[in-house]
Amino acid sequence: MSTEEDVRLVSTTMHGRVLVRGARAAAAKGLLVGFHGYMENAAIQMDRLAAIPGAARWTLISVQGLHRFYHGRTEKVVASWMTTEDREAMIVDNIEYVDAVIDSVPHDGRTRIVFAGFSQGVAMAFRAALRGRGGAAGVIAVGGDVPPELLQDPLARFPPVLLARGDQDNWFTEPKFEADRAALTARSVTLKALVTRGGHEWTAEAAAAAGEFLAGLA
Repeated sequence: MSTEEDVRLVSTTMHGRVLVRGARAAAAKGLLVGFHGYMENAAIQMDRLAAIPGAARWTLISVQGLHRFYHGRTEKVVASWMTTEDREAMIVDNIEYVDAVIDSVPHDGRTRIVFAGFSQGVAMAFRAALRGRGGAAGVIAVGGDVPPELLQDPLARFPPVLLARGDQDNWFTEPKFEADRAALTARSVTLKALVTRGGHEWTAEAAAAAGEFLAGLA
């Protein structure tokens, strides 16, 4: 993790850990907000964001899940976004939390905001984009499916989406991927669907596609 990153504890009705890295290019593009997978943390997702080609032109924000725990018998702290218990209340908490995170980073109504998730963090990226108050210029979704309640909502307005999976991914399977692609296409969403080589992982190929996706946003 770079020493140039700011670590912020965001306080609303809950407390969370967030990493922020300011844009390092003169013409800042906007905010790129990342969400890690299950049993990961904000540092892992920050590394993924930073490896996207062109990421230096974006303010990078890596949000850590509110529900922290130790990784096995180690002292490494990881987190998750969701369990089945009190699921609806947790969704509300998570969206409020992300709204507070975005409010804590300088931006205005003209700032483009893109949400990027991996695995379990994909659902959070979509929910923040469609249910949060920050607005969204795009969603980068790697290794995770679209929350069904959003696909079932006829009023939901999806921004452009990059949807990616590895061809050996046993969690975000081909049937799930194809179902989401069909559902988004049926809603006339601007969609880039990508199958990379690999398993349940954020690959260099996925990072390259994310860079192309960001570069193509108007």
